[in-house]
Amino acid sequence: MGTYGYMSPEYALEGSFSSKSDVYSFGVLLLEIVTGRKNSGFYDEAQGLHLTGYAWKLWSEDMISVADVVDATFRDSCNMREVMRCVHLGLLCVQDLPSDRPEISYIAVMLDSENSIDFMPKQPKFATARSMEITPQPSSDCFTANDLTFTLPLGR
Repeated sequence: MGTYGYMSPEYALEGSFSSKSDVYSFGVLLLEIVTGRKNSGFYDEAQGLHLTGYAWKLWSEDMISVADVVDATFRDSCNMREVMRCVHLGLLCVQDLPSDRPEISYIAVMLDSENSIDFMPKQPKFATARSMEITPQPSSDCFTANDLTFTLPLGR
């Protein structure tokens, strides 16, 4: 709880935590395992996407280039159907609203079975990022980033 990149939107924005917050974190972890990339360090500059957005993009394009998302160390030896199942479940876990995320028990059953997954994910809103240009304010201890102003307190 509280680690950037794994925090659910409701916890990061409102401080609200539940078991569905853990589901969100698990979804990020699942996508990291499949891709071999850390969420906190991955950013596709060409499209302005973080890991969840990148996974969503591949998913929403009818999985045309899903092999591109898989970690190269096991790409040739993995079952792509199982990989797609993990991406599908990972995207369900990182849904913006807690009510749209499945229970962790459902995820466990789906990871261990070949049954079809009953739900389709929606595009996560927090999958994209704006550039964070910091503009210093003249002769001030304030700076602006993404339309937010920060004041840096200085000791006397």
